[in-house]
Parts: sequence; structure tokens; C-alpha cells
Amino acid sequence: MRIAVVGTGYVGLVTGTCFAETGNTVTCVDIDKAKVEKLQGGTITIYEPGLDHLFLRNLKENRLHFTTSLAEGIKGAQIIFLALPTPPGEDGSADLSYVLGVSKELGKILDAYAVIVDKSTVPVGTADKVRAAIAANAKVEFDVVSNPEFLREGVAVDDFMKPDRVVIGSSSERANALMQQLYAPFVRQGNPIIYMDERSAELTKYAANAFLATKITFMNEIARMCERLDADVDMVRKGIGGDERIGKRFLFPGIGYGGSCFPKDVQALSRSADEVGYEFKILRSVMDVNQEQKTYLVPKVKRFFGGSLRGKKIALWGLSFKPNTDDIREAPALYIIDALLAEGAVVTAFDPEAMPGVKRMVGDKITFAENQYDALEGAEALVIATEWGAFRTPDFDLMETKLAQKVIFDGRNVFEGPLMASLGYYYESIGRRPVKP
Repeated sequence: MRIAVVGTGYVGLVTGTCFAETGNTVTCVDIDKAKVEKLQGGTITIYEPGLDHLFLRNLKENRLHFTTSLAEGIKGAQIIFLALPTPPGEDGSADLSYVLGVSKELGKILDAYAVIVDKSTVPVGTADKVRAAIAANAKVEFDVVSNPEFLREGVAVDDFMKPDRVVIGSSSERANALMQQLYAPFVRQGNPIIYMDERSAELTKYAANAFLATKITFMNEIARMCERLDADVDMVRKGIGGDERIGKRFLFPGIGYGGSCFPKDVQALSRSADEVGYEFKILRSVMDVNQEQKTYLVPKVKRFFGGSLRGKKIALWGLSFKPNTDDIREAPALYIIDALLAEGAVVTAFDPEAMPGVKRMVGDKITFAENQYDALEGAEALVIATEWGAFRTPDFDLMETKLAQKVIFDGRNVFEGPLMASLGYYYESIGRRPVKP
């Protein structure tokens, strides 16, 4: 099939590359000329494990193309994916200006039947707006489909190539047949393609992310209770995770969720509820608790130092919102940096992938280390904000030579208390008893 993908951000680039991998001819469109030139030249513009290999192979085999011209990009395309940004506005609602702007242009240049697919995360009713925007100028038949993505950063290629389900929102049998043909190679093991109306598909995406965000936040509140009741959140997590109705995933406590999806989608769903006169109380609590959770470690650090962090040298491991990505959108580490600096601390940070993005944001307000151990040089405490694999089994002997004192505040529960005790560390984590040497 001939596929067009409008937008080469995280979702667009993964979508285009993975569709090309199954033999389709894919053209990706973006207005950013510099980005398109990089992609045409074989330079991938996002960090996502496993994507670079597929990207280069399909570029070489002439199945993956890039252009700044919308008309060129959609020429001959049977299916056109809209993978455009929908950033939150000041009131929390999703900004549809990019999606609707492209839709208006599509109406002017479509010259044959095509399926227009909303791949971006969009509020309920967006398919209707896209349809109207295209129809205002269209001279040919078309259909609009909602096909939400469920990609996890860090494992997005696997999620796309082996989806646990594909959701198709459409009232058109013709469009459904094309979508079935497109996705058939991805569901050969029997995972379902679920067909529904457009509005239900749009709400499904928001509901899924809001539920997962709620599950994370609930566990963070349980962790806070554990600290006050002298219980161990790891034991509680295992105890409730064994219930198949609850499940084991998304029960790990920490310093809150971040990234491009959960914060934006929870906020947008809450705003959508407001617009139809419904007070979504759970979501308001989720947002409030998560905001507090991002800096939950800082008061612990401050207490350890007797109430003042002025002049204290703090090492920070991890800047991305989760491991295996360079995405720093709404990353808890950024909030921790701001809080530590506000208290007068001196911060040195390291992250395997996310430092360039943070450098552009904070400039010389903090120091960036060449590696995780250099970040510890002379530090009076280590704060862990992202659970990168390299942080899980570090060289503790080398760490001891670098740190001014053996103190760790672990926002992701990377280490185990007994190990920290045996090594003589002062160690505080989330929802577990402090370890005091």
C-alpha cells in the first residue's frame, strides 16, 4: 500500500518506519526543512531503541521517504495518517490547530479517495471536525478514521510491531477494509483489531492513559502511607499485584509520571469533562498528587541536612522522564532541579541520552558530567530520578571514592535496602523504611 504520514515527531516517525517495515511505501511529511533533510540523509531525529535499524533499512530499500510538500507526500496515498502535535492550551484542552490546519489543506489537494486517519491523541469529536474541515474544500470522496496509538517510549517499536490490540474508529466499511488490510501483518498471532465508532475510539485513548496514570498515582499514595505506618511498599505491591483483577504492572512507586502522554492526556480528559458539565473528581486528584510527587524527595534531602541545602553539592542521576528515551517533557528531574536550586544547592547531573535537551533549558544553572561517576565527584548526596539500567548495578567501590559522604535518595527504588545497609549507606527511597548506617 502507499501510505502518507503527516508529522515526523515521535509517533509519526515510529508509525512511518514500522509501516514501511511490512512492505508498504511510506512518505512522511513535515514542515521543518532541517529535520526533513536530516531524515533524508539517514540521520534519525529521535532516540528510540531499535528504531534506527529499521529506519536505515527501509530508507535504503526505498520504502521510506521524506518531504516538506504535503501535496507530494500524499500523492497516490490510500491512507493518510495525521501524527501532528496536540499540545495543551492554557486551560488544559488539546490544541487542534495543527490537525485542523492540515485537514483544510488536504481538502484542497485530494484528487482520489483516501482514508484520513487521526493518529494523534485528540479529544472526542475531533473526527467530526476533521471531516468538516476536509469536506469544506474536497471534490472527491474520503473517510475519516480514529486510530489511537498505544506506544510506550523506550519499547515503541515492539509495541507497534506486536500490538496487544489495534483500535479502529470508523463508520465506513470501505475504510475498515483498508485498515484491516494495513494492520493484518501486525496481528498474525491473534491479537484483536477492535472496531468501534470514532468517538469511542477517541475516548478509548484518553481512558487508557488516564487509568494507568491513576494506577501509578494510587500506588504513590500507598507509598506515602507506608512511610507513615512503618510498612514496606514493596511488600504491599507484591501482595496486591498477585490479584489478577489488579495485575502487577504500573504498581511501582516513585516520583510521579511525566512524558508527553500521561500529563497531557489526563489534563485534556479532565477539561473535556468540564466542557460537558461533568466533574471528573478522580482525575483532578491524580493531577494534584502527581504534581506534589515530582518533588517528594526534596524535603527528605532537606531534612537530612538539618533544614538547609544552601551550598550543598548534590549529584543527580537521570533527567529523562523514564529510561530508554531522551524525552524530558514533564520529567520529574526538571522539577527536582528547580527545587534544589531554589534551596541554594549546587547540582551536577548525568543522563545517558537527555542531557542535550536539559542543557538547552537550564543553561549553566547546573553542571553536566561526562559519566555517572564524574557526577558524584565531591557530592554530599546522590539523588536518583530515572531508573536507567546502568544505574541499577553500579560500581559501589568507585562511588565511595567519589562521594563526599555515602548518602542516596532514590526516587525510583532502584536499590534494595539490605544491600545499602551492607555497604554502609544512608539510603531513603519511596514507601520503604530508611536505611541508616
